[in-house]
Amino acid sequence: MAIGRRKVAEEQTDIDMTPMLDVVFILLIFFVVTASFVREAGIDINRPPISDEPPPDSQPAAIIFRIAEDNTVWLEGRRIDVRSVRANVERVHAENPQTKVIIEAHPLAKTETFVLISDQAREAGVYDIALGTKK
Repeated sequence: MAIGRRKVAEEQTDIDMTPMLDVVFILLIFFVVTASFVREAGIDINRPPISDEPPPDSQPAAIIFRIAEDNTVWLEGRRIDVRSVRANVERVHAENPQTKVIIEAHPLAKTETFVLISDQAREAGVYDIALGTKK
């Protein structure tokens, strides 16, 4: 007989996790059912394929007329008469039918000169005319 030895009953200290798991699953189901999945509006972008080749030179040629402050007309670095605009536009338009006419006018230039150039370009068959100003 063993004196002094007592048998100490070990108590189980396990926690029952079943009720907590039930609550977690109920909350999960509640949030899934009540959540609203909205697709945000955005812009769909069609990106061109990536390649190592440079982009094609498909920009149509442009004829750039410059109107100076004193209403003189310049084309490709040379001064021209307003009456020769049509012939110059017809020449370039014959080489490239998609030619555009750009008129860069000084802010102090007269509108009359712009109208004369744009009328001459329309008579030559070019209707894509843009106006720009330079300082």
